[in-house]
Amino acid sequence: MNDDDTRPVTEATGTGPAEPDAAPAPAPPPASGRGRRVVLATLPVVLVLGAVGGAAAYTKNTVDTADRTVTTTVWDEDHAPAGKDPAGEPSRGRHDSELTKLLLPVPKGYQLGPDIGGLGNDSETSGAKATAAMKEMGRGLAGKDRRALNKSVEKLRVRGIAQRSYASDAHDLVVNVQIVKMQDKRAVRETYLTRKKLLDGIDAFRKGPSVDGHKKVSCYRLPKGDKDTLDGVICVAYDGETSVTVNASGSKPFSPSDVGDLVKDQLDHIVSPGEYI
Repeated sequence: MNDDDTRPVTEATGTGPAEPDAAPAPAPPPASGRGRRVVLATLPVVLVLGAVGGAAAYTKNTVDTADRTVTTTVWDEDHAPAGKDPAGEPSRGRHDSELTKLLLPVPKGYQLGPDIGGLGNDSETSGAKATAAMKEMGRGLAGKDRRALNKSVEKLRVRGIAQRSYASDAHDLVVNVQIVKMQDKRAVRETYLTRKKLLDGIDAFRKGPSVDGHKKVSCYRLPKGDKDTLDGVICVAYDGETSVTVNASGSKPFSPSDVGDLVKDQLDHIVSPGEYI
């Protein structure tokens, strides 16, 4: 795929109110001058990075006691399963749509993890509802700025968002994976580069694990804490029309390479989604 391929930019459909389950986060404080321009430039990217369902740190006790018997919570009723899951075992996650098929089936050594916010541990959101939620989070901006933000969000042309959480069988690691599908490959690449720039600017982050066989991915390890502090990794990546975010947190001793291996499996799966692990 050529990352520089572009398609005509049109406005995304579905600008109605966000679903009740997707309560918008507090609006950003008013900004002025250069600060306002930065907000308008980066807010859509930050929203895609984590607003619809982003990083979460779980203590070992939370992972141990989390209810993982519910394999799927569907936020978008339009994407409710229509028939038998082609992936087979429900415990491996849903694969009943084009987008959920891109999520890595739960691999050996893992099980479906805790809920991600209010969206369950295995969910899909339509592009229209995701776009509406992103626009709603621009509340508080002046009229002109909000219109600029809405235009920026529409240019992302989000087709949908799928999320799944994984918990290790050892109950010492939780990994959240978010996949965002956009219609414009250039928007996906620009989103990745902007997210990478934002994360590169956080000096406290340590070098994250490498991901063999993939160049369009960057990983960051959380700042070093004391012995009781959870460790974690954040990875951002993209492939064609697909943007990927992985957030992992776990107790010590923490193995960044385990996260890197899972990220590799996820990116490999996007390339060949029919080859279930």
